[in-house]
Amino acid sequence: MNRFDTTPYRRSTVGFDRLFDLMERQARNAGGDNYPPFNIERRDEDEYRITLAVAGFRSEDLDITAQQNLLVIQGRKRDDRPEGEMLHLGIANRGFERRFDLADYVRVDNADLKDGMLVIDLVREVPEAMKPKKIAIGGQQKLEIVKDDEDDSAAA
Repeated sequence: MNRFDTTPYRRSTVGFDRLFDLMERQARNAGGDNYPPFNIERRDEDEYRITLAVAGFRSEDLDITAQQNLLVIQGRKRDDRPEGEMLHLGIANRGFERRFDLADYVRVDNADLKDGMLVIDLVREVPEAMKPKKIAIGGQQKLEIVKDDEDDSAAA
């Protein structure tokens, strides 16, 4: 069993307990169920997309719940039985629960189901109070928000 020991890092850091707990939990669950298959895509600096292959599920069979730092997607199995005798049942229609841990300030922006693919768009929105600020030296009260290089070049 490959286990990453975070003890040396826990001794020399403060406030990263949640991150280390998350890493250890993911390592324990690495051999878990892979149904339904999914992709995670970074679309922009602060935009992400999760795509799950949920063939056979309708929108009313799926439940998406966003909590603080957690996204839970559940699919409920239907009892629809095709008429006639099934000789082979190869299309999975079993229930599932898939959990994604989200970083701080990440929220669900949109969810869409099309052609058996559930697409969930996520956006990271850092509050103004948490963005970096320039601190004036010399007792001045004015604080200035640090802007990207693009904003600085456009202003010049």
